[in-house]
Formats: sequence, C-alpha cells, structure tokens
Amino acid sequence: MNEDDYLACDAVGLAELIAANEVTALEALEAALARAAKVNPQINAITMDLSERARREASLPAAGPLAGVPFLLKDLGPALAGTPTTSSSKLFKDEIAAADSPLTAAYRGAGLVIFGKTNTPELGLEPVTEPAMFGPTRNPWDLSRTAGGSSGGAAAAVAAGILPAAHASDGGGSIRIPASCCGLFGLKPSRGRVSSAPRNEGWGGFSTSHAVSHSVRDSAVLLDIASTPQPGDPYWAAPPEVPYADAAARDPARLRIAFSTLAFAGPGIDPECAEAVRAASRLCEDLGHHVEEAAPPVDRAALAAAGVVISASVAAELDAIVERRGRPITADDVEPITLNSYERGRGISGSAYVRALRAAHAYGRAMAAFFESYDILITSTLGSTAIPVGALHGEPLDLEGYADRLFAFMPNTQVFNVTGQPAASIPLAMSAGGLPIGVQFTARNAEEGLLFSLAGQLERAAPWAGRRAPI
Repeated sequence: MNEDDYLACDAVGLAELIAANEVTALEALEAALARAAKVNPQINAITMDLSERARREASLPAAGPLAGVPFLLKDLGPALAGTPTTSSSKLFKDEIAAADSPLTAAYRGAGLVIFGKTNTPELGLEPVTEPAMFGPTRNPWDLSRTAGGSSGGAAAAVAAGILPAAHASDGGGSIRIPASCCGLFGLKPSRGRVSSAPRNEGWGGFSTSHAVSHSVRDSAVLLDIASTPQPGDPYWAAPPEVPYADAAARDPARLRIAFSTLAFAGPGIDPECAEAVRAASRLCEDLGHHVEEAAPPVDRAALAAAGVVISASVAAELDAIVERRGRPITADDVEPITLNSYERGRGISGSAYVRALRAAHAYGRAMAAFFESYDILITSTLGSTAIPVGALHGEPLDLEGYADRLFAFMPNTQVFNVTGQPAASIPLAMSAGGLPIGVQFTARNAEEGLLFSLAGQLERAAPWAGRRAPI
C-alpha cells in the first residue's frame, strides 16, 4: 500500500479495503509504520513502539467493524496488557498492566491493531504536551507550535497522517484542544458514556475517553465501539436511539442553535476565533437551522471549583504511591506543575471537595436550563490558535502567570467537563497565518447522536478532509 493511498483513507475506508481483500492488515500496518518513521522524529507524537507486537496481531485473522486498522493508545488511562501506562511520569514507568482494560478490549475486539502509545503531559494535567519524560510534541501544521494537550501526541499523529484516528481522553478539554490545534474532529462524550473501568472515575467524573479523527464517521464508529457500560459503573449515559454511525450519515431535523463569542474563563477570544464562530453560525443558518446569538450562563466560581476537584484527585493518586513505597513525593519525582497541584490538593479538606462538586453540579443544572431553549450551542473551542511550544510555561518557569496564560488559551472547554455535556471541536476555519481553528459545538447530556448528525451535515457542506498539515 503506497503512502498516497494510505493517506487518502479514513479508518472506515481502510477497514472496507481490508475486508474486500484489496489490502491486508499487515500492509496497512506497514504503511502506518513507514509514515511514523518518516514524520514522528519531527513531531514526537509516539513515545512507545509496539510495532513487533502489532505485526504479530496483524498477521492473524480478525473480525470487527475496524478489523486490521492501525491504532494508537494515549499513554494515559486505558491499560494494554504487558505494557506500562506511564502517564509521562517516572512514577508509573515500571507498572506493567496484567490485563487489558475494558476499553482496550473493546478496541481490540473491533479489530484495531495497536502499534504504539502517544505522548501526553505528566498525568494529563496541561493543555500542551511537553512532558519532561519524553519532550514536547510539535504541531504538524507548524513545528514551532504546540499540538495541544493533553492528547497532543494522538492529535499530532493523526494530523501528520500516521493513522486516521487515535484514542484520546478529555478532563478539561484534552480531546477538543488538540483537535482545534491540529485541524481534527474531536468529540468529548457525555459523562458516563465511556466506562473508565477498572479505574476510578477520573477527576470526579470530569474526565472521559474517546478519540481524535479526520472524519466524523470514524469518531462515530469508535464511540459505538467504546460506549458499553461496565458492571459497577457509578453512572452511565442513556444509550442512543440509533448507532452513532447511522446518526452521522443523516442530516438532523431543523435545530434551534445558539451562538456566542464569549469566553467562559479568561479575558476573551482572538478576533479570528470569534469570526470562525460567526461563520459557523451562518453555515448552520444556510443549512436551514434556526440560529441566534445568546448568552449562556457563566459561573467562574464553578470553574474554579473544578480546580479543587482536580488537585484533590492528583493528591489522592500520588498519596497512594507514597503509601506503597513508604516515602514522600518530592521535586525529584514529578514536574513543577504536578507538584504544585499535588501540594494544593493535600491542603483541600473533605468539606471543600464536596462543596466544589456541589458547585459543579449546580452549574450543570443551570446550563441544562439554558439548553431547554436550544439544541446546540456554538462557541470557539480555544481563545487562540496553537501557541508556541514553551509559551504556557514561560522561560524560566513562571507559575504566578501560569493560570492567566492557561485560560487565555483554553477559556471554553473545561466548562463542559464540569457540566458533563457532550462537546465537539469541528475544524471549520483556518487563520490568516495558516493554522487550524476549531469551533466548539455542544449539546444536551447524552445527545452525542445529535452532535454527530450536525457534524456530518457540516462535513458534507464544508468538507475539511482535503485540508492536511504540510509536514
């Protein structure tokens, strides 16, 4: 399989070629590995090579909707038997998984061939991917820029053509941020849609797994594969009326759509991002939907409460390591951002944690009331295009200014981790400087099917598949 043919395929299309015996799974894998050898040294997206294991799997008969399609796991979250999930931290580099997690088993059961793991910031804590353990992942559109985070390795690999879709996860925007930076489709599912078993719920339920992809249908098929509740899950989202793949293939009925150029956090958004929102709104109106500007509820105290939940969760995770090894966490063990979050978390009382969760849930109810009048809300995914590598941290590291730079870059993603709603970054715009701009579309809880239908309609009306990174 030559490179041009490989790059022209999305995951569904590649699976169809393999099922028709026009290409073998091993040939598809070799095409992915050849592309990785060519571009990964420039972008640093893949940090764990599982190619020999993948070759053995690709040589065996396989079944499933994506049988034989090459795939990458983010090095954070789901376990793959016989490998560590390092979370880009030396604290976890030697912890080898005894078994696949249910999500990994679902991917493999669908026929996906996992040939590596992708880069992530330490513990997934940042919207850029620049871990000390592996070094920064760079954006295929501009190697001086970030690919975003925390699923930056996944997004860079897909944008660079190593594979058509990859596993990703999102606790504050970590699917949508890199999707916006890298010109991809990235949907964060509803809370409870994808089980985190056998692990505990990430960050009080704010975090979830899914994927980044070029095509809407790839994302839909992957969510169909991933969205099976597991025994003992503390909550789960209502199942869809039809498979997501079917929803993505059909236009939605006329929708009530609100749009806003606000920033839920931070000082505001760049003019090009605001224009992208307005252009997306005009496109939706041209497609027959009712569109109007509206002001969704903003609760910055609830977003601050999310920081309490995250820091307390980091403290709980690292304190478990302290108990196992019998010595404290120090600056020699983790990066400064992680240590700062850990130390903050250790000072949070049980009462403060419960109050933070209550604030988050109250905001979810307020946002749900807004969505009684609208089916969809359109906002900018980010406050700007991809920022330069190193810009978030500062040189030297500037912790005092970190939060301001953080929310200037990602003002609009964490809100929907707090409320639990599904939200997708759709690559509908480009900046004058040639960088992708994602537009965020959000629906009511458990209405991923509606998002897929609208996203599919937008993809057919304004295709982005031919817009590829120039790496």
